[in-house]
Amino acid sequence: MWPRLIASKILKKRVGSNNFVADYPSDTETWIELPSLDQNFPSFNSDSCMVLDQEETQNYKVFVGTWNVGGVEPTDDLIIDDWLETCNMSCDVYVCGFQEVVPLRAANVFGGENKKITMRWNSIIREALNKRNRSEEKCKDVKSTGDDDDELGELPKYRCIISKQMVGIMISVWIRSDLRSFIRNPSVSCVGCGLMGCLGNKGSVSVRFRLHETSFCFVCSHLASGGRGGDEKYRNSNAAEILSRTIFPKGPSLDLPRKILDHDRVVWLGDLNYRISLPEYATRVLVDKGEWTALLENDQVTFIEK
Repeated sequence: MWPRLIASKILKKRVGSNNFVADYPSDTETWIELPSLDQNFPSFNSDSCMVLDQEETQNYKVFVGTWNVGGVEPTDDLIIDDWLETCNMSCDVYVCGFQEVVPLRAANVFGGENKKITMRWNSIIREALNKRNRSEEKCKDVKSTGDDDDELGELPKYRCIISKQMVGIMISVWIRSDLRSFIRNPSVSCVGCGLMGCLGNKGSVSVRFRLHETSFCFVCSHLASGGRGGDEKYRNSNAAEILSRTIFPKGPSLDLPRKILDHDRVVWLGDLNYRISLPEYATRVLVDKGEWTALLENDQVTFIEK
């Protein structure tokens, strides 16, 4: 009990509580402004937000991607355009989840946020989303969104509204800059499920915000590994811990959701580590034969649903 309690306090201190980085300044102390940004953006306080008529419905397209990078730092020439499908630029919101952005050794597990690695990944995402030199042959039918910050015919600009790292788990959320006035109440909640049941080598980083009047929650997680029979119990336990322990800070609105499942839209992403409960050779044979029903019958996620 005592070791877990001490480790939990260390994690909370190292992770930085509810702080996160973002492109936009804010009046709240839970924001940390990223460097080299435009200074004329409005802050995310309630006074600067425009609210649509409750009966009006807006449709938005969201990209969600997850990548376990295996503890390897990104190279200077890393290009992620294909992953983000930036040629189409048809998404309004981009959510990028990462696992093992740092090697999972003791110094990193017990250490604080690696701001250098976070900034490198965000820089790569920014470059991919805001690149202006795409060829017309590769990127056809791209239309202007009418963003005030962009000239006619240019691709939309994207800005980071939330970026948070806990040990190897990182999530970064980007929006079209013309949507900035409709974003409210961004916040984060971290849950460690790793060593001693609480350290951040496994667990989740969850983010929430409101777009117009709809609340969104994105849960980026890295669950317990292990390919032996019964190891899925640890993954199930991690997921249950994340659901029960994720609590977002109170906001100015009394009806602001604080638990994951209380949000209007929830997306769970990450390296969940669920797998096919069959020997590798048997799995490969079924794949070669296209026996998808047999594979689904042995899918650990299917077991959970039952």
